[in-house]
Amino acid sequence: VVYEQEGVFIHSSCGKNDDQDNLIAGILRVIEQENEVVVDWRPLDETLDTSNILCAGKDSSSVVEWTQTPKEKCSRGADRPSSYEAEWDMVTTVSFKKKPHSNGDATTHANGESKWSFLFSLTDLKSIKQNKEGMGWSYLVFCLKDDVKLPALHFHRGDSKLLIKCLEKHIALNESPHDERVLLVKTQKSLSQSFENLFDEPSSYGLLQKWKKDPYTVTMGKFSRVTNYIVGSLRSSDPSNQRRPPSEMADFFNDTIPGLKINQQEEPGFEVITRIDLGKQPEVSRREPVSAEEWAKNMDSEGRILDVDYIKRLIFKGGLSHTLRKEAWKFLLGYFPWNSTKEERANLQKSKTDEYFRMKLQWKSVSEEQEKRNSRLRDYRSLIEKDVNRTDRTNKFYEGEDNPGLILLHDILMTYCMYDFDLGYVQGMSDLLSPVLYIMENEVDAFWCFVSYMDQMHQNFEEQMQGMKTQLIQLSHLLRLLDSGFCSYLESQDSGYLYFCFRWLLIRFKREFSFQDILRLWEVMWTELPCQNFHLLLCCAILESEKQQIMDKHYGFNEILKHINELSMKIDVEYILCKAEAISMQMMNCKELPQTVSEILGIENSSVTPDSDTGEDESGAELSCPTSLYQSVSTPVTAANGTRDGTQQMAETQSLTPA
Repeated sequence: VVYEQEGVFIHSSCGKNDDQDNLIAGILRVIEQENEVVVDWRPLDETLDTSNILCAGKDSSSVVEWTQTPKEKCSRGADRPSSYEAEWDMVTTVSFKKKPHSNGDATTHANGESKWSFLFSLTDLKSIKQNKEGMGWSYLVFCLKDDVKLPALHFHRGDSKLLIKCLEKHIALNESPHDERVLLVKTQKSLSQSFENLFDEPSSYGLLQKWKKDPYTVTMGKFSRVTNYIVGSLRSSDPSNQRRPPSEMADFFNDTIPGLKINQQEEPGFEVITRIDLGKQPEVSRREPVSAEEWAKNMDSEGRILDVDYIKRLIFKGGLSHTLRKEAWKFLLGYFPWNSTKEERANLQKSKTDEYFRMKLQWKSVSEEQEKRNSRLRDYRSLIEKDVNRTDRTNKFYEGEDNPGLILLHDILMTYCMYDFDLGYVQGMSDLLSPVLYIMENEVDAFWCFVSYMDQMHQNFEEQMQGMKTQLIQLSHLLRLLDSGFCSYLESQDSGYLYFCFRWLLIRFKREFSFQDILRLWEVMWTELPCQNFHLLLCCAILESEKQQIMDKHYGFNEILKHINELSMKIDVEYILCKAEAISMQMMNCKELPQTVSEILGIENSSVTPDSDTGEDESGAELSCPTSLYQSVSTPVTAANGTRDGTQQMAETQSLTPA
């Protein structure tokens, strides 16, 4: 509840005397729910029966109707404690028929006592009419879409301006040019306006604004709501314009994210890609996780890692045994230098501990009075507290109330705001910290490992979203090279901009795999093998795995988003790692790899094909890539088809040994 005001009355004309209004006292609230903000007014009479509630429901035309809720449809409401969520559930299940409305007239009881209640979403609000200055109690009249007017609300105990200020945090209101008393809800901005401008507008309410303000909720929420919003944004209410060409659907993202150029037509630079035959994907297998014995064998008496490349290859091919993670992650994330000794690492931890607690003291020592004058710190704290309370709460490390893991999660994120005050905290960052803290079980070590991880992920959370733009563009290049036919199909279904991969990229698949699987996936990616941007090849592997179902079942825009979203927690991490590695081998072994793709993968290739229309291989020079990486080890492995076969795979592979 972000706003609450008692003494808000409806003046109905249903009293005994027609010349005298019947005053109905009530409470007005503005409630911020998971995916929307609603305005709720209800009488103070707490004995109000749910069968007498006047409900707002939306039909396909977003027309809001007012009627009495049938008793039989509200019976479930009486069986459980009243809550806003329960009441809203009830409202959305009621069906309505269109009927005329005028001046907020509503049904009354035979005894003359009017028990009214209404609730509506701000997305349905069209305008607000205010009273004239100096005309007694201030009042507001809400006008919804299709000119449905709700009963006037009279503020007997205060000014209505506080409510207006509250609403302006969620919607943009402009004074009507025809009537200064009327505030119009600003219509959605031109689709060609950049995301940055939309996000900079604090009063913008809708998916685009919430995407930047709250990527956690929007990109990790129900994609069905996201889908409907996007489609509604892109398509006019004019029935003659209900289907726009795919190129225009893609243009939405091209225009609203400056620099995001997802091609819908074959253009110079893509013609060559469609002609390249990458050949068959090689068979790839994985080994068992690196054991403590293997790790110890690769360390000298002073604690230095003897062969960094070798140990990285082992980790890439099999991950780490759980007991090793606390130590090895510090190296993988860059907290510990690979060539450091045990003594040097102990000294580093000591100095980093002092530095951490100095920064922690900075926010801990801020008094309540100081914080009242520091809006950014207040905002950071509010977002962190909100996120901490919903991050991995099913994990035993974070479950329950007053959990010490939650306190550490909160304190590390607050301290990071002191470390990088320009970035501060952006929702979603708690997802990146949670597994790191779970493994480290130490506040200081977890903080510095998180700092190193954020150095890699920083651009994903910056206001200009440059990291997300770049990755979506790069993913488009890779997918087009891998399967131009699938790309063409996605484009034909308005999905060529690959928006459904946004969540994957934003927090590195954190919501797509189980908690234990994400530990394996991240440590493999942190080896930075076998090439740059391996996480983009993981995206390609997932999409290619789902290609057949998407195309065979002729999925459209909505179905594609829904299908991709429902993959969460159903993806086999070992299978996808095998497939992504096989794709990397395909591309590395290609002698006519486009220059753009070589740059994305960081491959040194003296004979890369320039992005032109020629499509010809200019020379037979080979790629410079870590071929030794693809030597496997003689242990039971998981093959790219997802099956485990120790005997057959061992016969086909060689043993990896230190150089």
